[in-house]
Amino acid sequence: MAQPPTVRTSDNQLLCCKSIDKLIAEADEPGHRLKKTLGPWSLTALGIGAIIGSGIFVLTGTAAAGEHFAAPSILHAQVLDLISNFLRTGGTAGALMHGRPAAGPSIAISFLLVAVACSFAGLCYAELASMIPIAGSAYTYSYATLGEIFAWIIGWDLILEYVVSNVAVAVGFSGYAKAQLAAFGINLPSAWASPVWASGHWTGAYFNVPGFLIVFILTLLLVRGVKESAGANNIMVMIKIGAILTFLVVGGMLVNKANWTPFAPSGFAGIVTGGAIVFFTYIGFDSVSTAAEECKTPQRDLPFGIIASLIICTILYVGVAIVLLGMMKYTTFVSGEAAEAPVAYALKYLGAHPFFRSVIVVGALTGMISSLLVFQYGQARIWYAMSRDGLLPKLFSAVHPRFKTPYWSTWIACFAVGIPAGLVDIGDAADLSNIGTLFAFVLVSLGVILLRRRQPDRPRAFRVPFVPWFPLVSVLLCGGLMTGLTVITWLRFVIWLALGLAIYIFYSRHHSEFAKAKN
Repeated sequence: MAQPPTVRTSDNQLLCCKSIDKLIAEADEPGHRLKKTLGPWSLTALGIGAIIGSGIFVLTGTAAAGEHFAAPSILHAQVLDLISNFLRTGGTAGALMHGRPAAGPSIAISFLLVAVACSFAGLCYAELASMIPIAGSAYTYSYATLGEIFAWIIGWDLILEYVVSNVAVAVGFSGYAKAQLAAFGINLPSAWASPVWASGHWTGAYFNVPGFLIVFILTLLLVRGVKESAGANNIMVMIKIGAILTFLVVGGMLVNKANWTPFAPSGFAGIVTGGAIVFFTYIGFDSVSTAAEECKTPQRDLPFGIIASLIICTILYVGVAIVLLGMMKYTTFVSGEAAEAPVAYALKYLGAHPFFRSVIVVGALTGMISSLLVFQYGQARIWYAMSRDGLLPKLFSAVHPRFKTPYWSTWIACFAVGIPAGLVDIGDAADLSNIGTLFAFVLVSLGVILLRRRQPDRPRAFRVPFVPWFPLVSVLLCGGLMTGLTVITWLRFVIWLALGLAIYIFYSRHHSEFAKAKN
């Protein structure tokens, strides 16, 4: 099938949008075609696999108790807090510069707030995914709606999101696995099972082997095929949902209603800050859209997978938050073992049977593995799509002749995550995943509005209701959550984008199809 010609939509290459018809035609090229094996429930499981990781077992307690840094600094201040203090007093003297206020039991409201913000963004993803069933997610949607420079920015942003989140999860998996093995008398040597650099200092370790090894093993599975990977993910999703339901039943019988008071110890500021922290736990539903080219009926199944996974995970998250903060006072989870593994700690402290504690441990480890699997999958598809458009070297879009997977992208993603996971504990830099994802949500929401104006008659298997209002609500809510992040997170994000722009200026813009069309 002949490809549609390259058509420049603007005299300025930066603002040229890629034809949706051309995107679809390129996906059908024999050398780039991916194997279509995924159905609606596999896509839903893919979303759940990405969304429910270690966060539900770890971050719930951290967000409820708040965070405290020993040295007060404006870098640790919440942007929203700085803005509100400046507007109220003309300065920043009243801002909290040594951490984040506690959400307390109102963390359940934080989960709902984030779910609402994500649901509006999810509707926008669903519409664009049904129109543009192409690998690349927000990157591809931005290329078709906003222009090449926005596509590059969001693609570079997604690389940050996937790499940082998976390094954080891989390091977390290593630490959690090490602690649990020690409980059974199996002690991994710290020199080979700890990050080389953590909390701003050298640890004396040589390499974090478990952190690297889990990424390497999952890469072997991902290269082998998406059907096999999805099957493994389906099993892991069932295990971790079973673990969460077990906690809700067992923990629910240990609830003391007095622990729910005060419900919101820091008021609305604590709820917003809690939302900014737990947003990390919602990252993932957008990864469903990266599977577009490997989906049997993308126009119908992609919207279903995105929305269903978001609804299921929200119900589970709110349930865990209510039960956990009813079991123990939120101040319990400030530090120590209670902060590192709040769910397991609460069950242990309140005398739950060891069997149930073991179920939670298995669920947490499985959650981390499935999250790693889906994000490594999505990351490779982003790089694959960018390479096919010429913005990254062609090596990234090479498809395995037998397995029909982007194997070079998958292996490069393995080492891009595995090696840092073996060397560093990125700590609070994990917030970069949150700001990167929220930024992607904003651009996707704007893309829906622009496409409705520019191509109103184009078929849409799924339509966002009340356009432009729903997409604008998504923009406002996601932008609001971004202000709940700290100044240092914003600075790191700007530096990353500046580095990406330099790469675009010196390489990518010279290799895109619009540069070639101009010549």
